[in-house]
Amino acid sequence: MTTNMLSKFIQQLRKKQGLTQEFLASELGISRPTYVQIEQGKRELTISEAKKLADIFGVAMEDFLAGRSPEREVILEKEGVNKKTSSDLKIRVTRKNLEKFKQVLLYVLTKVGGKSNVGETVLHKLLYFIDFDYYEKFEESLMGATYIKNHHGPTSVELGTVISDMQKRGEIEAVNSRYFKYDQKKYLPLKRPNLNNLSAQEIGHIDEVLARLSDKNAKEIENYSHEDIPWKAAKVGQPLSYESVFYRDERYSVKSYGDEI
Repeated sequence: MTTNMLSKFIQQLRKKQGLTQEFLASELGISRPTYVQIEQGKRELTISEAKKLADIFGVAMEDFLAGRSPEREVILEKEGVNKKTSSDLKIRVTRKNLEKFKQVLLYVLTKVGGKSNVGETVLHKLLYFIDFDYYEKFEESLMGATYIKNHHGPTSVELGTVISDMQKRGEIEAVNSRYFKYDQKKYLPLKRPNLNNLSAQEIGHIDEVLARLSDKNAKEIENYSHEDIPWKAAKVGQPLSYESVFYRDERYSVKSYGDEI
């Protein structure tokens, strides 16, 4: 790929993910004018800069250099069709699983959505720990969502589609705000969660995760997620394995294994 084609690809990825030139320049350790030269095709990337950008955008290095951005499509459909994952992800979510996801999301937003630190980035991480901690403790799925490894930590593939569906139904609203000097997108619930869709065990688990993590800001919870085994073991841009929770160390493990034979 030529420098000009790569520069346009970088610009497209940046805008698609809502990132600023200032942010990417800071992450690369260069000035904003120097970064602008990259997007204008006037300056070539170093290998380390290319790896850093690929990581930030959640794209494998070979895809990044080739100008390929894996498609991640979420399809809402009837029961009986399983999720599929590949480099081009097509996540199929049944209405039953969608309803569970919605009620968990509404419950989380009702409990902590009003906190000034809980924007979209924190929300992704809270859902991740709710899902993966539950799987470790009970060896079964709560929502069973698909989470991708990218620069900002685990990111739910389904969340954007679920939020869009809920906005159309008048169940949540998006609010653009500022958290200190950073732009932030928040989501606020417009209805109460249907607790009939959640067991007492699930509610207790969600409450525990929120009590432990919901006061962290975006950078704190991002850094925290980066040390968890599922994120560390996955390849950039690829789904995290639920089974990897059983290899967590004592800092992240939420299950007591001491009494097991």
